[in-house]
Amino acid sequence: MTQNIGRDTAPTIADVAKLAGVSRAVASRALSNEPRPVSADKRERVVEAAARLGYKPNLLAQSLTTKTVNLIAVVVNHIHDLSDLDLFDRLLDQIQSIGKQVIMIRIGSVARVEEFLRNGVAYHVDAALVFSDFADAPTVRRMFRSDLVVMLNGLHDDLSPVVMPDEGSGIAEAVANAAKKGVKRAGLVTGRSSSPMEQARIGFYRQAFTKNGIELVHTVQGDYSYESGHAAAKELAGADCPDAIFCTSDAMAMGILDVCRADFPGNRPTRFRLYGFDNLSLTDFDAYPISSIGYDKSVYVEHIVDFIANPGDFHPGQPPVIVPTTYFPRLTA
Repeated sequence: MTQNIGRDTAPTIADVAKLAGVSRAVASRALSNEPRPVSADKRERVVEAAARLGYKPNLLAQSLTTKTVNLIAVVVNHIHDLSDLDLFDRLLDQIQSIGKQVIMIRIGSVARVEEFLRNGVAYHVDAALVFSDFADAPTVRRMFRSDLVVMLNGLHDDLSPVVMPDEGSGIAEAVANAAKKGVKRAGLVTGRSSSPMEQARIGFYRQAFTKNGIELVHTVQGDYSYESGHAAAKELAGADCPDAIFCTSDAMAMGILDVCRADFPGNRPTRFRLYGFDNLSLTDFDAYPISSIGYDKSVYVEHIVDFIANPGDFHPGQPPVIVPTTYFPRLTA
């Protein structure tokens, strides 16, 4: 292949195609992030030609042709919970693997949602993934002017795809485990009261306690963070501590464990048992061997990304995709 020397204008896709010895359509497909059929040999020649010419694809032009911008909005309340790290690294990797990129939108209150709408601050995206519990499906569709809104916060409607864990099954297992070990009195450290999914989670705990004859003697509201668990330990782990403390996030359970290390020699309980939620990767290591409840995050992410990659497969009124949870016993219980 030879390269034109001394050209004054920016190289075009036609120049790349000519240098690589392929059609413009093949050159365009070879340089696209979309998974389109191009032989490995032709793709290599096109990529080499583009590099030699210094060609850069015009993303705006591509978006006008394909009707997509290859951007996915991920809407969150904030990112400070350790479970966010476990989930979002995996999610971003899988979204990028299908040729799309992510913009993170932080919405910490209902007022922020209203501000987005009031000021007309809307991004053009192919889809929105909604973890924030401050926005429902119709609102998010207006925010992004997009019909593909995958709801992950419990605020869905019939027009939105839904992926959600079946938290009741794992909670029932964990509480039954505690009952078998003689637990009669329990404490519960919860997360944000504004979250519909958290309210459902608390309901599952209450049902399981009743079913297993365990009295819920103390509830402390946290915010899923390590700091709120650390603070909750002072309320729950006194002289009259319950037989077991359940937390609706592993990060809060970690805070309690660090305050009460003296009660867990060798990480084993002496005064009360400790249960978390999320099954963080950190709980597999020696520092925080916390018994937890969780689901397969790779399966969860796979379902989310499938809605993005195959939007035409969803039909209104389709039931939520449910990912089962299970109990993971470790030393603290």
